Amino acid sequence: MKILMVCLGNICRSPLAEGILKQKAIENNRNIEVDSAGTIANHEGELPDSRSIEVAKKYEIDLTYQRSRPLTQEDFSIFDLIYVMDASNYTDVIARAENEAQKAKVNMILNESYPNENRRVPDPYYGGDAGFENVYHLLDEACEVIIRNL
Repeated sequence: MKILMVCLGNICRSPLAEGILKQKAIENNRNIEVDSAGTIANHEGELPDSRSIEVAKKYEIDLTYQRSRPLTQEDFSIFDLIYVMDASNYTDVIARAENEAQKAKVNMILNESYPNENRRVPDPYYGGDAGFENVYHLLDEACEVIIRNL
């Protein structure tokens, strides 16, 4: 199973989701590959936001190996599931899908913990540390459901 996490710039939310799900896969002995990408390339090659790195580190997850990258057309072929963080990401990713099978791979991540509610993971970039903590817990809960359902 290959899972891709997608947000806008691939520096805050999707790196956290990638790190959390990878950690849960290790802890639960699940053989999955996880990556993350952004719908824009503005931060390509950059480390995740320092606040994402810090909140992950608090929970013993290392994000410092990650580098931002943009979503590619090839991602639709490589990944079995593509989780997005909000409706804008969803719209951007679906618009790039070439067929219904590719569109069917895309879902909002919080639908895992709040089925069919299409809740967004708030973008913590312009907020304080509490926003990153909140995002961590939202993603942790969703990733726990993902692991249980694999």
